Amino acid sequence: MERGARRGLLAAGELGGPGAGGRREGRCGPPLTGSSLAAWRSLRRRSVLCFLPVPRRIPGTRPLSLSAAAGAILGLGRWGDDGGKQQLTLRDVAELMRKKECRRVVVMAGAGISTPSGIPDFRSPGSGLYSNLEQYNIPYPEAIFELAYFFINPKPFFTLAKELYPGNYRPNYAHYFLRLLHDKGLLLRLYTQNIDGLERVAGIPPDRLVEAHGTFATASCTVCRRNFPGEDFRGDVMADRVPRCPVCTGVIKPDIVFFGEELPQRFLLHVADFPMADLLFVIGTSLEVEPFASLAGAVRGSVPRVLINRDLVGPFAWQQRPKDVAQLGDVVSGVQALVELLGWSRELQALVQKEKAKVGRAQSHISLPQALGWVGARWGFSTL
Repeated sequence: MERGARRGLLAAGELGGPGAGGRREGRCGPPLTGSSLAAWRSLRRRSVLCFLPVPRRIPGTRPLSLSAAAGAILGLGRWGDDGGKQQLTLRDVAELMRKKECRRVVVMAGAGISTPSGIPDFRSPGSGLYSNLEQYNIPYPEAIFELAYFFINPKPFFTLAKELYPGNYRPNYAHYFLRLLHDKGLLLRLYTQNIDGLERVAGIPPDRLVEAHGTFATASCTVCRRNFPGEDFRGDVMADRVPRCPVCTGVIKPDIVFFGEELPQRFLLHVADFPMADLLFVIGTSLEVEPFASLAGAVRGSVPRVLINRDLVGPFAWQQRPKDVAQLGDVVSGVQALVELLGWSRELQALVQKEKAKVGRAQSHISLPQALGWVGARWGFSTL
């Protein structure tokens, strides 16, 4: 990415714009469908240089969504100004779910579901993480996720990785709602832009996950391409060391998608998942990064689409469908409203308490030999 490329794209928990390119929400014209294999192959080879700069806003004013601006230009008006064409409410969607009329739920999730867990934005001056990264004189924040910069100086990335490494943060109410969807047999697939791994921590099995922008659960040597479990280099990351391959001494890189890299092969599951879905949730994402953003348009026109987000984004702002529902505001509050309508409040609260207790027990059982084992794995000796 050029130094002048757009800022504000990457939150610490959401890695946007891997080699598939990007579009600003609300650009005139229909989005790419993302449903054909040929289109996917084309998209994933696009350069990240097609990202556009974002103008700064006047201090004290509210950011203007480009999708909302496009809606105004195109005459789409405010949400609901459609001559009564909107057919569903959040209550209606909850009723469909209670009646088991929606059994193949697909979820698209972004950084908005992880923000309540306290994950910091590494671009925000004044934050501890930002201060830690300042010592490296990074030319611009997004350089952390550029391969060329990583090969020159991997330390900034691993400083960020230490902060984000699974185990440092805990899932919140929104994550456990997704877990409950799975427990009830309703979750077909969860597509997440987040790299924090909180979906896994919440108990959603990997086969139900598509981590579109990568994961810390696995890693690869940048030289010999050997694969490693994420835990193999946890000790190095926590000790502020750059992890290296025990075979060739190359730098080990977590399987996080950097700019210019292809998305994981599992992303191709969208070709089958979205046409099969009978309900789509879009939660806490700006829908600005392609090809992820176009997935929102890949479900059938008869399928309800529910946006739980702070603002209207993507097709919810400029290409609304009759069965679209928008629950705007705080993400956790929006999820709570849906859970209450579903009658799942007590069940979800019990799940949250059970998982919190489980995490507490797991933390108390991390012994000195286990901690030394992380170091031993790095140096090739056993501490048992």
